Amino acid sequence: MITNSPPILGFAAFSGTGKTSLLTQLIPILKQHGIRLGVIKHSHHDFEIDQPGKDSFKLRVAGATSVMLVSPHRRAIITEFNPPQANRLSDQLAAFPSDNLDLILVEGFRDEAIAKIELHRPSLGKPLLYPNDPHIIAVASDQLINTPANLPCLDLNQPQAIADFILDYLDGHPA
Repeated sequence: MITNSPPILGFAAFSGTGKTSLLTQLIPILKQHGIRLGVIKHSHHDFEIDQPGKDSFKLRVAGATSVMLVSPHRRAIITEFNPPQANRLSDQLAAFPSDNLDLILVEGFRDEAIAKIELHRPSLGKPLLYPNDPHIIAVASDQLINTPANLPCLDLNQPQAIADFILDYLDGHPA
């Protein structure tokens, strides 16, 4: 991985478990504690971030491999992968602007060797990931799960408690 980067914490779960929903609740709580964070989200689907008819879209469709759109408020970089390629987290971290961040949250990239919180909803009928992934540091579930003593089980419906766990984790893993 990248040296001198902020701690990286993943959220691993099967599709439909609520990773994005949880992150949208956690981010404001962590920001209230002064945590400057970035998020890398993995998608298995093709997506279009640019808008047809806009100049940046026209430039990319004309053949530019990378287009950077910059305003006084934000920057977006659109890079075409031609041919499509497997997404490795290390490649995304290398391209991710991590200066001035205290934490990078990663949604998806379930098989990467990074510290992760597993999200699990027994009602979905999917297996638990932690028995086969030594990088899972906690399980957040909407039902109590009997986990090993060294693997906390957090309440998925209590984002404050999960944020507190993350803050404790950060205290033990300074950048």
